[in-house]
Amino acid sequence: MEVVPLRAPAAASGRPLVEFENVEKVYRSKRGDVTALHGINTHIGDAEFLSVLGPSGCGKSTLLRCLAGLEKPTDGDIRVAGKTVSGPPDNLGVVFQRDILLEWRTVIQNVLLPVEAQRLRVQEWRERAMKLLDLLGLKNFENRYPHELSGGMRQRVSICRALLMNPNLLLMDEPFGALDAMTRDELNLELQRVWMEDAKTVFFVTHSIAEAVFLGDRVIVMSPSPGRILRTIKIDLPRPRDLSIRETPEFGAYTREIRSLFQEMGMLRAR
Repeated sequence: MEVVPLRAPAAASGRPLVEFENVEKVYRSKRGDVTALHGINTHIGDAEFLSVLGPSGCGKSTLLRCLAGLEKPTDGDIRVAGKTVSGPPDNLGVVFQRDILLEWRTVIQNVLLPVEAQRLRVQEWRERAMKLLDLLGLKNFENRYPHELSGGMRQRVSICRALLMNPNLLLMDEPFGALDAMTRDELNLELQRVWMEDAKTVFFVTHSIAEAVFLGDRVIVMSPSPGRILRTIKIDLPRPRDLSIRETPEFGAYTREIRSLFQEMGMLRAR
């Protein structure tokens, strides 16, 4: 059941785990082509938490889907551990905004779904699944069905499922966007804790400036369509971070810098 880490070859070569080189994405249509992404050049370091922030329709989710191998760039190259992405990379976990749980399966059955999909022995993975449920505050809920859970609990199950096979690269597409503010804060703390314990590389898409700054080592700010990288901001705040850090002058300076970018783009009013 040993998982071969993706980070080994990247670390050995001294290169980032993920590389985007001149990535373009154009959707062809009889009514006219639509450019979703233009000239994306960036990277994600080994065990780095990268927040991706931008207005609706700027191509954040498209970029994530290209990295996940679910869509193919029209031009450019995306590499994971030095290998061009031509399909879902090995050791990949994905969490979407909707939890996509199977309503007729229990919590533990939903978490173990990736094991079944790969035709591995379920019993060999059950202990890890139970530990993840415990880690994310779902102890004693393994035999419940999704309709018996709150929205935050359902998303915890989704995260457990993504983490089950110990992926080195975790992609998260606005995973907390549909949750209330208090649940969102709680899951931000849980995600930070899991990430720090497991040292995964995370590509995290969000609409929330505060969330992007709180979680990220760096924040990429994208422009309106066609999506391009407007600015990359390094977040120099100590970890672990608790919610009180959002009240500090340093945190406020980062959020003001990002908010001013959105104001310049006409996405937010200055007053």
